[in-house]
Formats: sequence, C-alpha cells, structure tokens
Amino acid sequence: MAKKPQQNPADIAKAAGKLAELKARILFLLGALIVFRVGTFIPVPGVDPVALKDFFDQQSGNLLGLFNLFSGGALSRFGLFALGIMPYISSSIIMQMASHIVPSLQQLRKEGEQGRRAIIKYTRWGTVALASFQSVAAASWLQNQAGLVVNPGPSFLITACITLVTGTMFLMWLGEQITERGIGNGISMIILAGIVAGMPAAIAGTAELVRNGEMSPATAILMLVGGVAAIVFVVFMERAQRRITVNYARRQQGRKMYAAQSTHLPFKINMSGVIPPIFASSILMFPATIAQFFGQSAEPNAVQRALQTIGANLGPGQPVYVLFYGAMIVFFCFFYTALMYNSKDTADNLKRAGAFLPGIRPGAHTAEYIDRVLTRLTFWGSIYIAGVCLLPEFVRMFYPSMPFSFGGTSLLILVVVTMDFMSQMQAHAMSHQYEGMMQKANLRNYGRGGQLR
Repeated sequence: MAKKPQQNPADIAKAAGKLAELKARILFLLGALIVFRVGTFIPVPGVDPVALKDFFDQQSGNLLGLFNLFSGGALSRFGLFALGIMPYISSSIIMQMASHIVPSLQQLRKEGEQGRRAIIKYTRWGTVALASFQSVAAASWLQNQAGLVVNPGPSFLITACITLVTGTMFLMWLGEQITERGIGNGISMIILAGIVAGMPAAIAGTAELVRNGEMSPATAILMLVGGVAAIVFVVFMERAQRRITVNYARRQQGRKMYAAQSTHLPFKINMSGVIPPIFASSILMFPATIAQFFGQSAEPNAVQRALQTIGANLGPGQPVYVLFYGAMIVFFCFFYTALMYNSKDTADNLKRAGAFLPGIRPGAHTAEYIDRVLTRLTFWGSIYIAGVCLLPEFVRMFYPSMPFSFGGTSLLILVVVTMDFMSQMQAHAMSHQYEGMMQKANLRNYGRGGQLR
C-alpha cells in the first residue's frame, strides 16, 4: 500500500500563518466594534441618564429617532459617540463634490497618492468643523430641555463639545483602522453595528404592540414575511448584472499566435452600493438637526418659527421629507456612479488591449455605448434603492406607531454591507488558496524564460 506523501512542516507553518492573519483581522474587527458599542453607553458628564431615556422614549418616531439609529443608540444616552460618524460622511460628501468643481482640488485629485492624502487631510479638518458645530447645537438644545442636564451652563457646554468632537474623531480613526487592519469598509461596519444593535429593541417594540392589542398577530406575521421577502429581493438585485460582451482579436505575442477570445464587462444594477441613502440621510439630517436644536423655544421669534416649520416638514413620514429623500437618493446614485466609473478610460483600455464590443467601433463610440448602458442601469438602480428606502414611509401611513428601526435604509445597509463583508472574506480565503496552488504547481521555481531558478 502506497504511503501518503508527508507534508513539508514549513508549508504547514506557512498555511497556519495565513489563517492566523485572517483570524487576527476578524478579531480586530470584533474588538473595534466592541469598543464602539462600549463608547455608546458612556454618557457625557453632567447628563441625567434616567430623564434623558424617558425623553427619548417619547421621541422615537421623529428625526431624533433617525439620528439615534445611525449613532447606534448613543444619542438617546448622549454618549461619547452621540454624533456618530455622520459629520465625517458629510465632510466626505462636500470634499468629493468640491474635488470635481474647485480647480485647485481638481489638480490635487490628479496628483495621485500625494493629492489623495491632501484631500483626506482636508476631509478630516472638515469633520472637526462640522462636529464642533453640531456638538454646540446638541449641547445647547439639551440644556434647554428641563431636567436633562444636572448643572447647565458654560462649563457643561465646553465639556460636552470637547467630548462629542473627540468621540467623532475617534470613530473616524477607528473606521480607518478597521479598513486597514480588519475586514470590510470601516465606516460601513460602524453604521452596520449601530443598526444591528437597535434590532432587538425594534423586535421587542413590535412584540409589545402585539401584546397590547395595537397590532394583530396576523399583521406581525405579515410584516415578518414581508421583511424576509424584502431581504431576498435586495440580495437578488445586488447580485444582478448586465454583462457586455467583449471580443479580443487574434494577436501575436512573441512567437506565439493567440486565438480570438471572448469575455464580458460586468455592470451591477446598483453600481453605487449603500452610499446614496447614507449621503441623502446625512444631508437631510443637517438642516433638520439645526431646526430641531435651535428652533425650540417657549416664545419663538420669526427665525425660530421658520426653523420649527423646517424641522416639522423634514421629519420622517412627512411628504416633503419623502420627496426630498427620494430625489436625493436618485441624484447621488448618478453622481457617485459618474464619480467612480469613467467610461472613457474603460474604452481606452479596451482599445489598447486589442478588444472591442461587437458592432461598436473602438474608442469614442465604445465610451458612448458604455455611457448609455450605465445611464439606463443607474436609472433603474436608483428607482430600486429609492423604493426600498421609502418603503417604511408608506408602511408608517397605516401603522404610525411602527418601530423606526424597521427601515428600508437600515435593511439596505444591513444586506449590502454584509454581502461586501462576505465577499472580502472569500477574497482573503481565495488568495491563500491561490498561493497554495502556485506552490503545488511549482510555478514559483521557474523564471521568465522557463528555466528553473
């Protein structure tokens, strides 16, 4: 009986090291998310947590509920991360748009790695500015609410502002560390952790509605079935692709003649991912937050009455909010797709590689054809994203007491970020398998000329 070949101990140790790297990345991600969740439970000094909880229980279905959702519940406790990651997202939006409009930033964007670092630095300074403004607004509004602050005054304002700005900057740094040393996009993972943390409370709220008789069991079951169907639909749409056939002409390389080949360019229906709803939520939150914080007064003046009107119309469930939210999602779908994908560069790369689309001339005609395809895909993709994100607004028309966490935006983020996380996990595993296959084939021992090294 033939003996099995013994494995080289060095190869076993190397494979174990690669698995250890993947394990270390996962553990770092879990540790970072634990730190984020712990920070949401640490309140800002000077806040009465019991009175604050009672106050937010009465504000669960409005703008504060939306803000609290993205902060992972930190706003309801006025924790270290009460502002969440939204100031950084807003600053990123402003810088991305400015880099395509402002000539000096356009030049920086074309300078490669050095320009990218400069834009990142400006984004961070913008985050500090936005976080400072929002922290002053939040702290001023909080101390104007009776009984929520133990000792209101300048000392509380200074302490709260420093704490909140520091918390936001720490979250920004933590997200960058997750992207670099963990798995997945750090900012998306932090938002996902906040949404997942609010799901048990939403389930408990629904169960409470059924127990009190405000919602029938059949309705709850129908909601569950509808939620599962929505998840299946989102997964199907995120996996759907429009494939454009690409043909390679017969070409000679060295002494070898390669036959004509055929492949495809895959285009997703949702090219922009979860960025449009996050951007739209961030933009809508900013003026509505200002209206919420500065418009509250026992005897409002003309400016405060105007702010109250803005806050009332930009709250979830309002027609103006639904209209603006849907329009901004569509806009950011087109904007982000145009930002991330350049059809002219794709056409030029295909032309240099000797590839062409069937029935389409290489060069400018190919770029125009790809633009038309992308425009149609982006249109239907934006309709799909807007429909999913606005679904809870229509449900809330029939059930106003619906827990806010059952939202289309949170559902979309949950599914898309999870799929991206799994894809990166598979990529890490495949890269390790690829290196193992290369070793087994002994390809690394051969030089370019085919001679053994």
